[in-house]
Order: sequence, then structure tokens, then C-alpha cells
Amino acid sequence: MISHGSVAVCDAGPLIHLDELGCLQLLDEFTVWVPDAVRREVSYHRPALFVQAQVRFETRAEVVVSLPTLRTLGEALVLDAGEMEALALMEQMPQALFLTDDAAARLAAQQLGYRAHGTIGILLRSVRRGRLSAAQVRTLLLEIPARSSLHIRPALLSDITAQFRAEFGE
Repeated sequence: MISHGSVAVCDAGPLIHLDELGCLQLLDEFTVWVPDAVRREVSYHRPALFVQAQVRFETRAEVVVSLPTLRTLGEALVLDAGEMEALALMEQMPQALFLTDDAAARLAAQQLGYRAHGTIGILLRSVRRGRLSAAQVRTLLLEIPARSSLHIRPALLSDITAQFRAEFGE
């Protein structure tokens, strides 16, 4: 269980997508570590995101990928600079939650033994923690294709929505 004040290491995707959905505040219980490459990418797509007062962002500069396994995974899975820097930060804080919407980055995180979640996981977690109602999250799930740049197969989103309804009765 993640407690208040936990660290989340973020790739760009969840930050961008949660902001697009108007749900960035769901990260307010974390200290959010953001490597430089991720900060640059997010700032390009969502220039005002980092001025959100309710979320504690900490920029992590000069992140070095030192773990040979990570270098190998990065090359094999064609991870970008932000994903590599975020995974390298996980070396410093392996108990943190790694947030990514990229399937290859999630696979790398799992191979390295890190817990990984994405935008949808944060939305589902918000219901379990009483932050958003099941009805609000069901609406957000249905609005993902229109309101966010999150690329998710329609069939997968349909499966997630069906599982959500089964768990939460919405």
C-alpha cells in the first residue's frame, strides 16, 4: 500500500494524460520525481503543467544510466531518453512507484523488479482511495479517446471498462 508522501517516478505519459483529463491532482499524495528529459517532453506538450501547486514535483537533473541491465533493456525495447532516465531514477528509489503508459517501459520496469502503473491505474486507484467516485472514473475511462492523447486499443479500453463495472458496479 502506498502511503501519503510516497515517491512516484514519472515518465511523461501519465503526467500529460492525467493533465488532459483534469486529474493531475490525483498525484498530490506523492512526491513526484521527474527526470530532466521527462520535464522537457512534458513542458513541450503541456507548458503549464509544472506550475500546478497541488502536486510536489522534484526535478532530477543529470540522471545517469549505470545499470548494465537497464542499458541492455533500453536498447532491446527501444526506450526513449525520458523512459531511460525515469528507470535510472528507480535505481535510486526502488520502492517508488514507476508511472508510465508505455508498454515497453512497463516491461523493462517489471524485468528490473519495479512496481509500474499508468494513467488508468491511477484512475482506478482513486476510486479505491475515495478520491473520485466510481461514476466519475467510469466517465473518465469512456472519455479517454476524446480527451487525452493516451493511445489505447478500443478493445482493451472496453475490457478495462467491463472489469471496472464488475468491480465497482458502475
